[in-house]
Amino acid sequence: MIIKLPKDVKYIIDKLQEAGYEAYAVGGCVRDTILGRCPDDWDITTSAKPLQIKELFKSTIDTGIQHGTVTVMRSHIGYEVTTYRVDGEYEDNRHPKEVQFTTSLIEDLKRRDFTINAMAYNETEGLVDEFGGMDDLNAGIVRCVGEPMDRFSEDALRIMRAVRFSAQLGFSIDPETKEAAKKLHKNLESISAERINVELTKLLVSDHPDYILDAYDMGIMDVVLPEFSHCMVTEQNNPHHCYTVGEHIIKSMQAVDNDKVLRYTMLLHDIAKPCYKTTDANGIDHFHGHAKNGASMAHSIMRRLRFDNDTLYKVEKLVLNHDRDIETTRSAVRRAISQVGVDLFPLLLKVKQADLKAQSEYKQLEKQEKLGKVWSLYYEITNANECVTLAQLKMNGHLLIEMGIAPGPRIGLILHELLDIVLDNPKYNDKKYLQDYVKEKYIDA
Repeated sequence: MIIKLPKDVKYIIDKLQEAGYEAYAVGGCVRDTILGRCPDDWDITTSAKPLQIKELFKSTIDTGIQHGTVTVMRSHIGYEVTTYRVDGEYEDNRHPKEVQFTTSLIEDLKRRDFTINAMAYNETEGLVDEFGGMDDLNAGIVRCVGEPMDRFSEDALRIMRAVRFSAQLGFSIDPETKEAAKKLHKNLESISAERINVELTKLLVSDHPDYILDAYDMGIMDVVLPEFSHCMVTEQNNPHHCYTVGEHIIKSMQAVDNDKVLRYTMLLHDIAKPCYKTTDANGIDHFHGHAKNGASMAHSIMRRLRFDNDTLYKVEKLVLNHDRDIETTRSAVRRAISQVGVDLFPLLLKVKQADLKAQSEYKQLEKQEKLGKVWSLYYEITNANECVTLAQLKMNGHLLIEMGIAPGPRIGLILHELLDIVLDNPKYNDKKYLQDYVKEKYIDA
């Protein structure tokens, strides 16, 4: 097999080989290139020790030199070059207590997580595939290198990575690998929230967010997001639904763009339903208050998973509004845009669309038609540049002060009152009309 190496990767490998060392592209970059995918980055493994690597290249960064990794800079891009190593004993289900350098490429590959990530390549020897990575790539299988119980005991994060890789690649998980993950899933409790966040996000924004069902079946979600596990066993005896809450969530994630904010919104939009389920005298289930309380739960969950404030804010607000009833009038849509936010409103409509697609056929056509009208009104309002924010209002705090309104909280109250008038009728977004209104009500009165 011939793999076309990027120019700078070839340069680094060639220079190491010219100096008498072994060197190969290794891991995910080899896997992705074979699959016809564009690698995010290129890693290189070598028999050279860190100081020997640093002697060969002008620009290097000591990325993890104690673990054998030096970043070589080429054309403002960093390439991690790591010495062949054998990991010592793992004490925290994540990191080895120590690493020992080795002169054996095979020993280095043996410590890696999955067969599809344990292949190496250079132009001299071609593909080195000691553990059947190509066979598993061709069969579409994620399989641990060697004994799965050992690999997962060494690093519990690999349990999540197995599901993440299967979702990204559309692969199945080898039965022995899956069984070991089930037995050791509680070891994920020792993994940092930040690392869990990274793997869960990659799973959700993949083309197969429904593979979260594998994570549930393997017990992963009981550790990572137990609230979701509760959703999986919560029935919805209601004409509008035909799935459990968890199944509905999965269907809705499949029905929305593979965007982080949208996928997390769908994951969490009904997260509060198990806590707010009631059943009426006719046996019909209801979930009153689940949107408001779901927003609060989403906030707590995303804090727990160490999300950035921007993503947290957007998801929380979309969860809060996902069940909002928007009437099909221009003024009602303007108000909804104003309250939800100009940037978030089109995302909310995508959320509502995905939510509908994951419901039963009951009144489906009627609900889709209503949402379609809201979309149309949104486009009309946007194209007409109708005022929906204070920034678009033809009045501001400085003008109010010039008119004689004293600085202070009253300024904001008046501006929101004026915006409320304009939301009802955009023709009133006129400087003279708004000035006359303020004079009559607040100055001449």
